[in-house]
Amino acid sequence: MQNNMLQRFISKFLPAIEIEDFQPEPKFETNQKQNLEQEEKEQSPESAELVAMLGFKPTNISHYQLALRHKLASHGKGNNERLEFLGDAVLSSVVADFLYNNYKMRDEGYLTNLRSKIVKRETLNLVAKEIGLDKLVKLPIHTTSHNLNVYGNAFEALIGAIYLDKGYEQCKKFVYDVIFAKYISVKKLEKETENFKSQLLEWSQKRKIQVDFDIIDDVVDADNNHIFKCVVKVNGNVVANGNGYSKKESQQKAAKSAINFVKKHYENPKKSTFSAE
Repeated sequence: MQNNMLQRFISKFLPAIEIEDFQPEPKFETNQKQNLEQEEKEQSPESAELVAMLGFKPTNISHYQLALRHKLASHGKGNNERLEFLGDAVLSSVVADFLYNNYKMRDEGYLTNLRSKIVKRETLNLVAKEIGLDKLVKLPIHTTSHNLNVYGNAFEALIGAIYLDKGYEQCKKFVYDVIFAKYISVKKLEKETENFKSQLLEWSQKRKIQVDFDIIDDVVDADNNHIFKCVVKVNGNVVANGNGYSKKESQQKAAKSAINFVKKHYENPKKSTFSAE
């Protein structure tokens, strides 16, 4: 009623002005804008690569874009660290579920050890590169790629993104059908004994030889990553060292070198020029 009165008034007193000029502009709904933005994101080359890698189409691709954004490339837009935290927990649960159902005769200690081999950073780094995740992770142009842990971290963040977007069952399906089926040989991991520090300490206890691990250096590189240096001492003598992005990693690398050393100089003393005393 009010609109009709307004139009009669305009027609009588303002004949030179078109009625259409007073028609309200159609509102572009917020959800329509969001849909268009979502469609643009889904049509990007990056999204196509992501779909091919995942084996399904994301519902909310923003979760995955965040999972691929390293903190050094965030520029205040948020980074993947929180998703990494979430994905770490979800992945551990999925792997535990897999091992529990496929290794029914194994005890808790065996399953715990096997799970640690699967979710350890070195394994996840390799998986991330195998599925092409390293090509999608957003890193600063100036950054160095020697810290490959960023890819394993991004893989965990990816699991977190899948969980938020599709739920636990889709995470489980992705890990089962893609990761275990194509990229991780659990049987091969079963046979690997890679806790070099434990091996070395076990060796020392049997022979009553003193072995010590000392962190002697902690420096920060150009990308603000801590690099630790560990030395291994056998009866007070430094026999090996190792560098890593965590104390644990540096100890494992040093222990691996130390095992090679003691095998040569303690297990075969006749061929050694080193005094074992």
